[in-house]
Amino acid sequence: MNYIKTFGLMALMTALFVAIAGWFGGRSAMIIALAFAAVFNFGAYWFSDRAVLRMYKARPLARHEAPGLYDMVDDLRQRAGLPMPAVAISASPQPNAFATGRDPAHAAVCVTQGMLQVASADELAGVLGHELAHIKNRDMLIGTLAATLAAAVVMLSRLGFWFGGDDNRGGLVGGLLMLILAPVAAMLIQMAISRAGEYRADRLGAEISGQPHALASALKKLEAEARRQPMDLNPSAAHLAIVNPLRAGGMSGLFRTHPPTEERVRRLEEIARRGI
Repeated sequence: MNYIKTFGLMALMTALFVAIAGWFGGRSAMIIALAFAAVFNFGAYWFSDRAVLRMYKARPLARHEAPGLYDMVDDLRQRAGLPMPAVAISASPQPNAFATGRDPAHAAVCVTQGMLQVASADELAGVLGHELAHIKNRDMLIGTLAATLAAAVVMLSRLGFWFGGDDNRGGLVGGLLMLILAPVAAMLIQMAISRAGEYRADRLGAEISGQPHALASALKKLEAEARRQPMDLNPSAAHLAIVNPLRAGGMSGLFRTHPPTEERVRRLEEIARRGI
């Protein structure tokens, strides 16, 4: 199913590129746009994980830089039966985490500086278990591509605004495209990302870490901190984080794909009561 969604995202992205190029530049521009879209889709598949890390201002970590974090990921990934992912860190003070990559053999787990400062060891293990669950469930490819392609849709609408052509259609029509395509980009993510995937990752993450209470505690803490200090982030990548890193409302509200944290906590507490 994920591969069908991936193909659908790429096909829709190509159609948008070609249609907008044709509107502003005619048939010759459509041919150029088609070639560009083919190159972009290829790059999005192979390199979108790097683009996501850049969106989060994250960098890979060597083991000697954070041996405790690295060893915790190594231990948890062995419990999950996964190859060792790359470990990355974002300089953001907001506590959060995400996973990215096209498959388990090419995956990365990223935490923010804020996460390392506010989370207890058990809470951090619960959060990392959740992210490794996304890797095991193969949720990252569609999520990572959705982030990259949605960002490109918004960028394309802005280009249409500034470089609309000699007949000045770019001004008014480009502005309208911006109003239309940003929600379309949000819709791409809404179609691609299932909220049920977060519940599945919470459950499997609790099994991997053995810490459903700690994961629930971390979610409450992270939600409160995200409201207090929203992250400076392209909204198209917000769905990858374990909790919504953006302030609710406005454009960011269009991209909100996380289920309610209260419901996630309730389900985790129920898992803890029943025993994993």
